[in-house]
Parts: sequence; structure tokens; C-alpha cells
Amino acid sequence: MVIKDDPTLMFTNAGMNQFKEYFLGNSTPKSKRVTDTQKCLRVSGKHNDLEEVGHDTYHHTMFEMLGNWSFGDYFKKEAINWAWELLTEVFQIDPEMLYVSVFEGTDDADNLSLDTEALDIWKKIVPEDRIIYGNKKDNFWEMGDQGPCGPCSEIHIDIRSAEEKEKTPGRELVNKDHPQVVEIWNLVFMQYNRKANGSLEELPAKHIDTGMGFERLCMVLQKKTSNYDTDVFTPIISEIERLTGKKYGVSITDDIAMRVIADHVRAVAFSIADGQLPSNTGAGYVIRRILRRAIRYGFTFLNTKEAFIFELIDVLSRQMGSAFPELIAQKGLMENVIREEENSFLRTLEQGLVLLEKLMQEASEKQISGEKAFELYDTYGFPIDLTALIARENGFQLDQAGFEKELQKQKDRSRAATQVTAGDWIEQADIEEQAFVGYDELETEVKIAKFRKVQTKKGELFQIVLNKTPFYPEGGGQVGDKGILMSPEGVVIKIKDTKKENNLIIHFTDKLPQNPDQSFKAIVSSEERSRTASNHTATHLLHQALRKVLGTHVEQKGSLVKSDYLRFDFSHFGKVTPEELEKVENFVNARIREQLQLEEQRNMAYQDAIDQGAIALFGEKYGDDVRAIRFGESMELCGGTHVKNTAEIWYFKIMGESSVASGIRRIEAITGKAAMEYFESQEQMLKEIRENLKNAKDPLKAVTSLQEENAALKAEVAELLSAKAKNLKTDLKAEVDNINGLNFLSKKVDLDAAGMKDLAYQLGDEIEQLFVLLGSEKDGKALLCCYISKDLAATKNLNAGQIVRELGKYIQGGGGGQAFFATAGGKNPAGIDQALQEAKKYID
Repeated sequence: MVIKDDPTLMFTNAGMNQFKEYFLGNSTPKSKRVTDTQKCLRVSGKHNDLEEVGHDTYHHTMFEMLGNWSFGDYFKKEAINWAWELLTEVFQIDPEMLYVSVFEGTDDADNLSLDTEALDIWKKIVPEDRIIYGNKKDNFWEMGDQGPCGPCSEIHIDIRSAEEKEKTPGRELVNKDHPQVVEIWNLVFMQYNRKANGSLEELPAKHIDTGMGFERLCMVLQKKTSNYDTDVFTPIISEIERLTGKKYGVSITDDIAMRVIADHVRAVAFSIADGQLPSNTGAGYVIRRILRRAIRYGFTFLNTKEAFIFELIDVLSRQMGSAFPELIAQKGLMENVIREEENSFLRTLEQGLVLLEKLMQEASEKQISGEKAFELYDTYGFPIDLTALIARENGFQLDQAGFEKELQKQKDRSRAATQVTAGDWIEQADIEEQAFVGYDELETEVKIAKFRKVQTKKGELFQIVLNKTPFYPEGGGQVGDKGILMSPEGVVIKIKDTKKENNLIIHFTDKLPQNPDQSFKAIVSSEERSRTASNHTATHLLHQALRKVLGTHVEQKGSLVKSDYLRFDFSHFGKVTPEELEKVENFVNARIREQLQLEEQRNMAYQDAIDQGAIALFGEKYGDDVRAIRFGESMELCGGTHVKNTAEIWYFKIMGESSVASGIRRIEAITGKAAMEYFESQEQMLKEIRENLKNAKDPLKAVTSLQEENAALKAEVAELLSAKAKNLKTDLKAEVDNINGLNFLSKKVDLDAAGMKDLAYQLGDEIEQLFVLLGSEKDGKALLCCYISKDLAATKNLNAGQIVRELGKYIQGGGGGQAFFATAGGKNPAGIDQALQEAKKYID
């Protein structure tokens, strides 16, 4: 479900995604005919069903797409006849329940005609009143703005009761979002290629791409009227009932919430099992958003104030683990990550409720502005529908239009930042692409197989495909190689990055050679490659070290290998102690000193490698043949570049250890030249420390002495300040006025915030019915401190938090706090006196 080698997609959103390289002609499939089930996720972009999920009974975030495929083999006749045979004869679905659609053609720039080929085939199978003519939106499938596409023929099913069918013919409800008249299967006939200029050209080979939703098929075969009533979802919904005490089928709002949670936990679990953890960016943000939607539905409608969604993983893994063994293998990780995310977001919801309460208190009218609501949503992650709900309950209106305006601004900014427009590939005649030779060569003679121009927000660049290349494309956590293309005349084209897309190794440049037809020398930056290889080998040794020191439960959960540092994420139940980190570092450096030689086996059978002890990495996808890398006892499946001997790493130094998610830790480290530069900087720092300590023979002893001296001086200062505050308290008690039976004091003092708070509380302990406002200037900033006796706050309806917010305008600042104590800060000390004067109006 999680895509790694296609920059145009974060997740598989259609069954054909993994076959794009075949449709584009970049690879040859092992078989011309394939059947499969593909995990898909639709929550963003063109295919976005998120807001429908739970509110209807047939849309999902994660679903299984069943398909059969032909790569230049059978076409419309076979696909249509076999689809009908499977549905009506094998699955024994009543043909009277089925309708079919064919593409009616267009009168736009494409000028496409009616799909008479499909129509004629269907006429031999079904009555004509069962055939519907569909427009381009419904019956012409496109991979994207560019690429393979073609007309499609959909099969729809009407599962309504006989009485409902009598009232309204099913054909009138096809593609009208009726929950019981739904598309069950789509037969796509890929026969065109959409070019960058929008025109269509015939594909040299025609393909079949079909997709049938597993969940909808279950609904039909189990004779249900909702996907959620099938045994795909009922075990999860039953567990939600047990955990929440709610019953499904009693309340519409409760039912929606349960459907949302049952659907979303599947999407989140499968994503984590496939290697994508929730995070604040990219694909991780999408998963976090799905999970948070589930949490807030539980929080708002099922009254769940504690984490519980993680408990559904046990049912899900037992239910689907035999078909998807990753759910069993990663069960503990899924539970830990989801539980931590739940607890974190529940804290966010509590914080958001406080902020929303504050917004309503400060609102001059009974309306929450769209801008403020968006700030709650964007900065604090507080859901807009929850804001609207709470606002209504308190008699407030939400400026929904204003919120949508701010949201659209953000979307426009995001779209502008990432927008990429690619031209068509220009192919060089008779040049076959491509082979990677970078394991053995850093320089080689090459020819350009094809190229295209790409427009990004940052400007124009070019993508080049070579007939062979020494440049390693980004993958397996390792960044892509940089270097140059050099013409025979010595003209240099810089290769700024290398990536893999749809099985093409693509080289990114700022310009094209004047003569793309000639031969070039491709030269990888040896310095960058050497440092990157050093860090990649170090990650293997680090993985081995962690399993030795912490235990074999440690599994790699992600990595980043660059030329200047490495990052390694792994499963572990707690913080790695300094002593453990030292052992890990020592273990890796011992392997470096052993000068272990690289043992590499290419095109090794996957199972043979596993049987020999090779570690297959979390979230990676492997073919039948793999590359195994061994350094001593460390053996992993890996496509990256490595040193020939561990001695080339020179030294391994851990720079930090931190938490990424519950049960996931991260180590950042450096090797080689970066480690040498680090030690040199540390040596220079020590030299400067010695000089500042007047060249002390023992700098550590000198620093300890200074710390002890500093602590003693701080204690003396604290004692002096305490005495000063005590004397000040005596003086201020004499200045307290009795106004309308209340004790009042407003005074400017020479204390910091902590000192003012301490003084105010001391005065409050000794004087009843007390109202105090203290002001102070520190480091050019203004401070206000308001204290109101709790009895006074209750009986006179005085609120210290509200008062300092109002008085804060005189010091050009703001603040807040509790009803009996609050503080404010500002940038205008000159306004302190006016704020102190204005305080009296609150008790007059």
C-alpha cells in the first residue's frame, strides 16, 4: 500500500499502480496475464473518499482491489465475457441485478467516438435496456495528467428490494451515489497514451486493467445492504461495541462513528505494517490525519476519553493475519504506535477545548472567526467540525466561509510549492535503456536514451535517462548519486540528483547537452559516493550492534543514508541508556578495526538468502532474486552501495538518540571524514576552554570549582532577594487601601515574575478580601501580576485572567491565567503606570 519508488504517489490508490512500468513500456512483465488483490488507499488528490467514509456504507479509505490484467495479450472480448461469466456463473449473481455501461464518446478536443467494440460485445450478452452510455467522467479512465488511458466498461449492481425497484428503475440510479446501486467492477481498456500537450496517441500494445472492490463483492455475496454488515467489518464493530458500551444500529451518529473507526483502523494498521508511521509530513501526515479522524469521532460521539483504538489491532490481526502475515509480524508495533498517537491527540483535544473556551470568552460577538478557527485547526490540530459543534452548544456561530477561505489559501500555497509539470519524453533512436553499472564503475561511456523538460516552482530542469548508468538512484534509504556528464569536447553537465521512477533511472540536470545524440562520459562524484557508502555500511553494522546489545527484538524501521551523516530507526521498548549506546558504538568500531571484507552475492534467490541468515528489512519489497551484503556476521538484503572493507569507514560516532514514535527509537551518527571533522572541532573547543581557564592543567577540575562557586553565589543572591521581598512585603502592607470593604493594592516593584508571584501569595495569606496588581520592568519588558483572594473572586465575580488580558493592552502585550492569579507580559514598560491606575476601576 505504501509506495517507495514513484514520486508521483504516496500510496497505492488503484490496482494498476504497481504495473505502471509495464503500461509505460519501461519493463517487461514475467507474465502477460495476472490476477491479484491489491491493498489501496484513497484519501487525497483525485481519488479522495475520506469525507464519505462512515457516512455512507460503501466508501472506504483502505480497501482491497481485485483485478485481472492483460499486458498486450487478451483485450475487450475476453475481458467482458470472462467478467460476466465470473459474476453470473461462478458467483451466481442474478443477471437481473446487473447493469453495464460503455463509453459514449466525446465532442471535445479528444473527439473520441462511441466504444462500439465494447457495445457490440455487451449486446450479445445482455438486453439493450441493461446497457447505459457513460460520459468521460464515468467511463474514461486515466492514470494521471499523462500516461496510458482508455475507455472503460463498468458493471453496476442493484441490491434494492423488489418494492424499491418497482418504484424506480435501477438504470436511473447508476452513478447517482445510491448506496444500494453501486459499481462493482470496472473494466478498463488501455489503448491510448495521454501526452503532455493533452493529445492522445494509440498505444503500440493494448492492455486490460480491471478492478473489483472486495468489500462490495462481499456485501453482494453475503446478501447484505452495507459493506459494514459483512464479516469483513463485523468483528471490528463488535469489539468497538464491547470497548465503548455502545450498540451498533441504535443511533445514526453512533453508527457513523463506529463505521469511521472500523474503516480507519484498517487503513492505519496496514500502513504501519507496510512501513509508514504517522508523522507531520508527507505520507505520514496522511496516516496521522486518518487516525485523528477516527479518534475525534470516538471522542465526540462515543464519549471515549481514553485511548482504545489500539485494542482493535488484536481482532484485526486475528481476522486478516492469515492473508496478510505482516499484520501478525508487526502487531506489537501497530498497537504501540496507535496507542501513543491516541494519547497525544487526546491531549491536543483537551488543549484545544481550553483554547476554544478562551476564544469564546474573548469574542465581542457570538461568533468565532474563520481565521481563529483555522488557527486552532492548523496550529493545534483541533478538528473544525468539533469547533462548530462546541460553538453551537454555547450559542456561538462559526464563520465557516472564513475558515474555508483560510484553508484554501493553505492548499494553494502547498500546491504551488509542489507543482511539477513534465513534458513528453523525447526518445533517441535505437537506444535501449538501461542498466545500472554503479556497483562496479564510477565512470563509464554512455548515451542518452531519452529526456524531457520539467517545470517546477523553482524553475526549469531536465530529466535524462541513459542507456546505462553508474549513478545510484535514491532508494532503500540511500540518497541518489551526484556527478557530471562530460562531452568529448569537455563540456560538463552537472547531475544534481538521481531517482528511480516506474523502473526508469532518472538523472536531474539544469540543462541539456547541445548535442544529445553524441556519447558522454558519466562520472559519479567519488567523494560523495565514498562517504555515502561508508555511512551505508555503518548502518548495517549498527543494526547488528543493536541486536547484540539490546536484543533480537530490534528491527530496522527506516533509515536515511547521506554523505554527511546517517539516521537509523529501530524498534525498541525504551530509551537506549548511555551505557548501551557506548557498547553499540564500541561494537561497530571493533568491526571497523577488524577490516572486514565485503562479501556480495547478486541475483541470489530470495529464500536462499533468508535461509543463510540474511535480514529482510521492514517496509522494503523484494523480488524473486535479491542482492545480499555480508560483513562478517552481518548479512542483509540491500541494493545500496557499500565500502569494500570496513576499514574505509575509519570511525563510527553516535551523535544522538531519540524517540520517533511509541516503540520506535532513532540513532543519528557520523563516520569517516565527518567523524574526523567532529573530533577536530572538539579538540579546538577544548583548547579554547583551557585558554579561558588560564591554561588550567585539569580543565574538568577547574570547571567543577567554578560551578560550585556559582552555586554558592546563587544561594547568597536568593537569600538577599528573600530578605528584600520580606522587607518589601512589610512596606506594601502599609500601603493597602480599603475601598468599598475590599483591600486593594496596585504598585510597581523591582522584582522578576517569580518574585512578584511569591510576594502576591504571601500578601494573600495575611490579608483577606485582597485585590493586588503588581507591575515590574525587566530587561526592557513589562510584567503585570494580578492576585485576587479566592473568596473575593467567587463573591464579586472577579477574574484575574480576564483582568490582565484587558490591562495588557497598556503594555502592548497579553496574558492569562486562573481566576485568582494571572500574569501578563508586554513590550511597552511605559504603560505600566497606566495599567496600575486602571486596576482600581474593577472594585469601584
